[in-house]
Amino acid sequence: MATVDDMVPPGEDPAPYHEHVDDPRRRDFINIAAVSFAGVGAVAIVLPLINQMNPSADVLAASTTEVDVSKIASGQAIKTSFRKQPLFVRNLTPKEIAEANAVDVGSLRDPQTLAERTKPGKENWLITLGVCTHLGCVPLGAGEGENKGPFGGYFCPCHGSAYDTAARIRQGPAPKNLVVPDYNFTSDTTVLVG
Repeated sequence: MATVDDMVPPGEDPAPYHEHVDDPRRRDFINIAAVSFAGVGAVAIVLPLINQMNPSADVLAASTTEVDVSKIASGQAIKTSFRKQPLFVRNLTPKEIAEANAVDVGSLRDPQTLAERTKPGKENWLITLGVCTHLGCVPLGAGEGENKGPFGGYFCPCHGSAYDTAARIRQGPAPKNLVVPDYNFTSDTTVLVG
């Protein structure tokens, strides 16, 4: 095996050659440079792989729904969609609010007050997903002329689940109230769901 002394031309001083080979600072620099180069290469490979897992622009656009509530009269409800599911937006009448508040919350299967299901100052706006919590059917009662069931709210004819004016389960096999999604009023007439 050749040594550094074997590589020194005849007649030259071998000391300068030994300084470069045996210098620990040079060896450390080479090690640090190699590890840094490998680290940058790993980041360059991994970053696009992680970035491709982010949701696409069309998915982000579908993750929220804006609803104009200015045309919904007191006592009316509309069906729209949110994330490919039905969304019920209902403008409760003072009578419906009073009926919902008169219910003994302790008697409910999924105890929630109307105030817990609406926003402060906007108690007349009930916004829920239109998916029965029993088997995922779409209950009736979110449009004019539809059967609202025995409690004046929503009724799922598939298995007889009946919800009251606050979309709380009152009768039938459904275990939970209709789900209230995250939403905020961006103005007096506009709701952003999601």
